[in-house]
Amino acid sequence: FCRSCGRPLCTLCQRSSEGTIYCQDHAPFSGYAQTDTIGAAGANPYFQPPPVPPVATPVHTSPALAFILGWIPGVGAIYNGQYVKGLIHAVIFALIVSILNSDLGGSSEAFLGIMLAAFVIYMPFEAYQTARRRQMGIAPPMWGHVAEEWSGMMAGSPSGSRAPIGPILLIGIGILFLLDTLHLIQFREIGRFWPVALIIAGGWMLYSRLQGSRVSGTASSSNPGVTTRPTSTTLETPHEQ
Repeated sequence: FCRSCGRPLCTLCQRSSEGTIYCQDHAPFSGYAQTDTIGAAGANPYFQPPPVPPVATPVHTSPALAFILGWIPGVGAIYNGQYVKGLIHAVIFALIVSILNSDLGGSSEAFLGIMLAAFVIYMPFEAYQTARRRQMGIAPPMWGHVAEEWSGMMAGSPSGSRAPIGPILLIGIGILFLLDTLHLIQFREIGRFWPVALIIAGGWMLYSRLQGSRVSGTASSSNPGVTTRPTSTTLETPHEQ
């Protein structure tokens, strides 16, 4: 019963303030606001509390030292505890240098030279940003901000299965270099068709993005009431008995 007007109240209509029960019309503002929020959350069967974001433990590291070590291929990533990334950095650096020494000629040599310079400048800044994120307790992405999306697309096929695209590419490149070392093929001739690899990679990424958007759109259209029902239930005004 309400302390002011004496009306009988149900559980949802009760507004408690300093141990005294009031109705919605006579409840003090502070007690009404607090109890209304708690009552709506407790009575709504569709209410879900917001997820708690994961908290990473800050790591004592030096971004300046990571920047200096980042000029050595792979060492900056290893300093940040990312050993696989460090190995990949070293492999990429050695791969570009090997291609430049294979006498490709033409515009490919200039392009790879610019790519090598950009990669050398990229590594220390990437190591610095990763060290800062670890110092602030933020979990850094494995492959960096831009390359994380690339690696996610290359690691999974559009159908949802985990296709080992990365290992297949490494094995294929290794086989080509082995055949070139054995003088069974001329890598100089094959190197002229390197733009085909960019076309294939771009087409795969575009196909993966379109398939992912189509799947997410189908899932949202098949369950149209999932997001609207909790909102309408939460905003319902409780009826008095």
